[in-house]
Amino acid sequence: MSKRFFYILKRELSGYFNSTIAYIYITLFLVMVNFFFFKDFFVTGTLSMRNMFDLTPWIMFLFIPTVTMRLWSEEKRRGTDEVLFTLPVTEWDIVLGKYLGGLTFVVITILLTINIPITLLFLGKVDPGPIIGGYAGLMFIASAFISIGFFVSTFTSNQIIAYLLAAVVGFLFFIIGHPMLTSGTAGFFSEAMSYLGLYAHFTSIGRGVFDLRDFIYYTSFTAVFLLGTHFVVKKRY
Repeated sequence: MSKRFFYILKRELSGYFNSTIAYIYITLFLVMVNFFFFKDFFVTGTLSMRNMFDLTPWIMFLFIPTVTMRLWSEEKRRGTDEVLFTLPVTEWDIVLGKYLGGLTFVVITILLTINIPITLLFLGKVDPGPIIGGYAGLMFIASAFISIGFFVSTFTSNQIIAYLLAAVVGFLFFIIGHPMLTSGTAGFFSEAMSYLGLYAHFTSIGRGVFDLRDFIYYTSFTAVFLLGTHFVVKKRY
């Protein structure tokens, strides 16, 4: 990685952590995740994080667009996008630096839920496989959602529109392979929907089963949207 890439990455992370909104985002995310987890935990008493990993992606596709909507939309609104491209950096330095800046911020936020598995470890014997798999799945989901939001934010300077587009597109890709849609279908169509959707791959990893196909899927999914972002940026600037 070049120094120019790390300059963009540092610039993005500074933009997040110098913003009050970022800390509000982190706080709301942690409060919601902890509330819903412990609400069910005190009812069932089960030493499992399955309910957290099932619920968190739904929270993420509402919160991650608040992270991605500023990646391009704010630059365009302020007019700093033109200045950015006068710097001695390549389009890929900018695209990857911005993307990894957003991803790093979200990963840090997810890891702050570490209090939950620590609590379970103090209460009894816990199988680490599903916990590690669940967190890995959340990282992959975060990567996919961020790449979607990053791409759609290139088309508008309005952050509200960027948020709504990212939330809707992210929701569609997540729900397409969900059992609530595929349960009424069978055969090739059902399998195709499950493969194309984010949900089925997430649940596979969440069970602690690390399949190369899931890794390839998430890597390819993210790469497609990053390539799309690079194409739009290169054509526009």
